[in-house]
Amino acid sequence: MGSIQLRRNFSRNILIRMVILSLLVAGVMVWKFDFINQVYFRDQLTSTGLIINGGIVTLFTIGILRMITIFLHYMREENALLHFLRNLREGQRDPLIKISNKSIIAIRFRTMQALYRAHCPINHGSLASTLLATESTRNSLPRFINNILILTGVFGTIVSLSIALIGASDLLETSINVGGMGMVVHGMSTALSTTITAIVCFIFFGYFHLKLTDVQTNLVSAVEQVTVNELIPRFQVQTDSALYEFTGLVRSLQELVNQMFQTQKTLEGLEQNILLTLQSYETKSGTLTSDLADLKYLLQQGFRLPAND
Repeated sequence: MGSIQLRRNFSRNILIRMVILSLLVAGVMVWKFDFINQVYFRDQLTSTGLIINGGIVTLFTIGILRMITIFLHYMREENALLHFLRNLREGQRDPLIKISNKSIIAIRFRTMQALYRAHCPINHGSLASTLLATESTRNSLPRFINNILILTGVFGTIVSLSIALIGASDLLETSINVGGMGMVVHGMSTALSTTITAIVCFIFFGYFHLKLTDVQTNLVSAVEQVTVNELIPRFQVQTDSALYEFTGLVRSLQELVNQMFQTQKTLEGLEQNILLTLQSYETKSGTLTSDLADLKYLLQQGFRLPAND
């Protein structure tokens, strides 16, 4: 388990970093409020800039909220994986104690356990591909927003330049047309504001989208390492391991046969000792019978007892 590479609290650290950068951006906006007010709100002839910028910020907010929920999900997954490793290290009978049944590691453990009980071969490559595909669909919305976010700025710039061209056309129709000049200025201002909004949102969103990919890679890699180092040795019998275990079994049987041979030799020696003891007992028994007969005869002669046939 020491070789398993899992960055602890990786998702939580990214969330903390997101909060800090958000506060910094908010501080800069407060500091440069006059510039923001002049570019975005002051002397706007149409609501085009507000609509386009509002759309960009809305997409950005939706994507950020979705990424926050994914970060929170991966934070729970990281804690579940660490708890699973702790249960294995402590030798728990059920490694899934106090772990959510919907967590990735719990699903992987139950899947391999079911395959093992069904006597089915475990294809680790198939399991890894399935997990990667499943987790890739989780951040499809942030990926989509990250791809189109900069395009919204380009769209806003094109619309704003179109407005400026309309103003320029009105300006060319007459030598004195204040409205046309205002429309040109408004179009250029709107182009600047939408470009700034799109670039800032894209940089902020793109950075954390990249970190989301890092978090996902970190978790999936750790799950696969746990599978290889801990689960496959438990639930899959490979040819090399089976041959090694069979070799160990043969060696154990050889040692058992040797012990049985030594025990047999010991029993043979014990049998010989028993036979010698019985022979000695028979010899001594015959001698004792003869001595008793002589003693009986002497007693009869000494006490002049009648002889018994």
